[in-house]
Amino acid sequence: MAVTIRMTRMGRKKLPFYRVVVLDSRVRRDGRCLEVLGTFDPLAATGGLNLKVDRVDEWVSKGATVSDAVRDLVVRARATA
Repeated sequence: MAVTIRMTRMGRKKLPFYRVVVLDSRVRRDGRCLEVLGTFDPLAATGGLNLKVDRVDEWVSKGATVSDAVRDLVVRARATA
C-alpha cells in the first residue's frame, strides 16, 4: 500500500480549511484517512498552522511520500518551532 501525506479540504464555500492527513494514495482527496497530522487555515491572521512534525517524520521513515504543499508546510512549521 502506497501511503501519502497530503491535505484534505474542509470548511464551506469561499472559506477553506485544510487537514493534513495520511492516506492511501489511491483514495480520493476527501476520502477515509489513516491519521490526522494537523490543520492549516490559510485565512487565519496568525499563520493558522498546527502540525505534528514528529508524526510526519515517523510516517516518512516508514516510506510515506509527502505532497509538495505539505512539504512547504512542514518547512514552515520547523522554522517557527
